Amino acid sequence: MSFTRRFFAPAAAFGLALAVLSGGHALAQRDPPAPPAIQAEFRAFIAEFRKALRANDASAVASLTHMPIYHDDAFRDRAYFETRIYRQMFTQRDRNCLQTARPVYDKPPGQDDGYYVLFCGDTMFTFTKKADGFRFEGTHPND
Repeated sequence: MSFTRRFFAPAAAFGLALAVLSGGHALAQRDPPAPPAIQAEFRAFIAEFRKALRANDASAVASLTHMPIYHDDAFRDRAYFETRIYRQMFTQRDRNCLQTARPVYDKPPGQDDGYYVLFCGDTMFTFTKKADGFRFEGTHPND
């Protein structure tokens, strides 16, 4: 057995063991899931939101969006959202991605209900819980 093979086998085993151990540690630090009632409410909301995206219905998406929405350094109304923002935010590629993107829940300290994010490429689509239920809040770069 050559020196390379004798050295590589233990190094590979060590690397594999390290990956398994660090993977378990990463899972242990994962954020807790949303409470069951919040999960159920968001599942119902996102199903309706995805249905509106499949139909490419700007009006239906606007009805599921928190208005006024902040866009281009200003707060915009529903009419502006439907005629200008919708086409920019929800390209065909993003509408397709949002159909299967896995929701990620986060609840910062001090916030009552938390929020969900769906990632599509370099864009985060954020959904927050309002008094009247979940609403699309806007997009942000995925940093």
